[in-house]
Amino acid sequence: MKRRSFLKQSLLTSGILLTDKLLADTQNTNLKISLAQWSLHRALEEGKVDNLEFPGIARNDYGIDTVEYVNGFFGGKTKNFKDAGKDSAYLNELLKRSKDAGVTNHLIMIDNEGFLAIPSDKDRLQAVEDHKKWIEAAKFLGCQTVRVNLHGDGPTGDKKTASIDSLSRLGEFAKPLGINVVVENHGSDSSNGQWLVEVMKGVNKSNVGLLPDFGNFCISHPWGSTQDGCEKAYDRYQGIKEMLPFAKGVSAKSYDFNKAGEQPLMDYKKLLDIVKASGFKGYIGIEFEGNTQTEDSGIRNTMALIRKYW
Repeated sequence: MKRRSFLKQSLLTSGILLTDKLLADTQNTNLKISLAQWSLHRALEEGKVDNLEFPGIARNDYGIDTVEYVNGFFGGKTKNFKDAGKDSAYLNELLKRSKDAGVTNHLIMIDNEGFLAIPSDKDRLQAVEDHKKWIEAAKFLGCQTVRVNLHGDGPTGDKKTASIDSLSRLGEFAKPLGINVVVENHGSDSSNGQWLVEVMKGVNKSNVGLLPDFGNFCISHPWGSTQDGCEKAYDRYQGIKEMLPFAKGVSAKSYDFNKAGEQPLMDYKKLLDIVKASGFKGYIGIEFEGNTQTEDSGIRNTMALIRKYW
């Protein structure tokens, strides 16, 4: 039993040293890495991991001290996520867990709170209101940013007008709180880099920007990607270039890895070279979305790939 305890302690100490080394190496290369909670969406959806445990997992298992939440996982299996987003006791506990782990809460990804790009004023303005509680939650948790989607039906031009109005309202609400509102390329018109640039120019607010995602450039399917059988895709390298001048973060999306530890669907070196050449200095978020590999290996492989090419 003494030998077993010694080995357990040795492994624990080695893990701590490893994560500290990863943090030190990352800082020495001016690379700022965050972990997107969606990387663990299978474990979270199956109840194997709870939202409150996420900060500790990021720091202790992966040596990552900055996290990006997904609002749909708030409250876990016991509480509706929309209620959890305005529950001060729950948010206090999450804040405590993150502080105890030495983790910075950086971003909340907001989903399922209505369409911000829909031309219908009634539905869209209700969606704007429903997003506001997450901006307040982000402020409470010490985050810098919330991510929203520009989803909706209607002609492209009408959706652009609606998006500009929605983001302008959210930007005005978020500015006194010191919160950025960013849009991710996430299907349909929002996967068109030029369309997003036109929206940003229409909003023209310092705290409203973009979150370029390496993987979401499928235009013909609103939730798809090239991995999901996309029929028409925007050029991802052009899209990343177009979005970066407005970027307040980058989502390093990854899918299943090949034997060489690379991404068959995209040229990761080329993508990271584009990010570096732009002068971007913010966080690059690891967001693994593969299906045939464990989430643990996917996160580690994504981190290794980013570090390799950075």
